[in-house]
Amino acid sequence: HVHILASLRPVHCIADVLRDLKKESSTWAKENFDRRFTWQEGYAAFTVSPTATDSVRRYIATQEAHHRKHSSVDELRELLNAAGIEFDEKYLL
Repeated sequence: HVHILASLRPVHCIADVLRDLKKESSTWAKENFDRRFTWQEGYAAFTVSPTATDSVRRYIATQEAHHRKHSSVDELRELLNAAGIEFDEKYLL
């Protein structure tokens, strides 16, 4: 999985942005690494207050160490719970 901290204008649809990002990066990965590369379906997106940008940037920077202890599914579950977002476990896998 990948973490991206981006600033989008209200006219941007996150679904369209991620569709395009997945398409372009998938093409690049297939050309440069593994022709079998595919993204999983779906995505998780969270809004971030401008005052939290620096802490989110630090959080993203420590992902390699973080994932030595926590799986990406555990991480997503923690983020959803912290944000008070209800979810169905079957969509996390």
